[in-house]
Amino acid sequence: MADTRIAVIGGGIVGIAIAREILTRHPGAEVTVYEKEDRLAAHQTGRNSGVVHAGLYYQPGSVKARLCRRGVGLLEEFCTERSIPRIACGKVLVALDEVERTRLRDIEERALANGVPGIRTIGPGELRELEPHVRGVAALHSPSTSIVDFAQVTQALAVDATAAGAKVLLGHEVTGLRSVGAEVVVTSCTDGGTAATTFDRVVACGGLQSDRLAEMAGDGPDPVIMPFRGEYYAIKPERRGLVNGLVYPVPDPRYPFLGVHVTPRVDGQVLIGPNAVLALAREGYNWRTVSVPDLFGIARTPAFWQFACQHWRTGIREMYGSLSKHRFVEAARAYVPDLQDDDVVPGPSGIRAQALDADGGLVDDFRISFRDRIVVLRNAPSPAATSALAIAEHVVATIDAAEVEL
Repeated sequence: MADTRIAVIGGGIVGIAIAREILTRHPGAEVTVYEKEDRLAAHQTGRNSGVVHAGLYYQPGSVKARLCRRGVGLLEEFCTERSIPRIACGKVLVALDEVERTRLRDIEERALANGVPGIRTIGPGELRELEPHVRGVAALHSPSTSIVDFAQVTQALAVDATAAGAKVLLGHEVTGLRSVGAEVVVTSCTDGGTAATTFDRVVACGGLQSDRLAEMAGDGPDPVIMPFRGEYYAIKPERRGLVNGLVYPVPDPRYPFLGVHVTPRVDGQVLIGPNAVLALAREGYNWRTVSVPDLFGIARTPAFWQFACQHWRTGIREMYGSLSKHRFVEAARAYVPDLQDDDVVPGPSGIRAQALDADGGLVDDFRISFRDRIVVLRNAPSPAATSALAIAEHVVATIDAAEVEL
């Protein structure tokens, strides 16, 4: 075991958690983490809302549901041990009409089946007690939902991993994966040139680049990653008291994305958003960032056109919200009537790595492919950050159970 060499591609929370888990189970392993940016948690991990999801929506028994609930417990324990701030601010899913109230019942049943603690439906009076500025005909209250800084969690996980012997290579972009007999050659590029290094096993969790890494490994093209940018506005400090906790809409099964919601953060900010617009680059956090190769890749992908044909109305609405501050705030004002256009300023943005199957359908659950000695996390959607420690357990245990020596 001491001479086993494992490469982990991706320095987000999932990659670092996997590196740490490998060394926890196999202290003699030699683990190297490749991250193309100059810091960890540079993309999805460091640009998400910071919500520790309790597991309300997910199909009971699904991998996503199981890993979320297990991940919440592990994350809470880790944050307590490392004195990482985590605020149990609670969450309300607010129904605006009777149709949405009916959907709340289905979500409550799922949440109860998933073991979410304290979940219950409340009426308008109790909603006003919890959130005096929020209005709705009913709400589903999840008191255990919390918020955290996932980038800070990632840094703490990296401290554990490096203390156990992991080597973290920043500024190393993986450009090639090649199996040669019982080994895998990883080619990486830095400012100083190109290098090829041999490993016994590779675990790739590249998020926005996961499909490209899979194809490097010889896997098929599906599912393909489509980058959807989520944009936020931030409520001005003097108006942050409009909410006490997380205020979410009731998901509409006709639409692929959740919609605008209100999210306090551990740093004191309160965000409204995100919308979901197709990004013009895989790492395009604004309209000015354009990648011709990325756009060409989208244009030649049949799955995207299938998806676009099914959801073009939603796409137009989301783009309108991106271009109009008034429209964006109006969506949140449906839940927080006192919120005004002048109460907000432009906030951060993030990119969601949305996996699409060949028929244009959204890949909703986690998807992992095993090819030779290369493991690729092809889809790790929200709540991946919440579930990171459980995902790490699952991936490493699956490899071990397959009796492939680490």
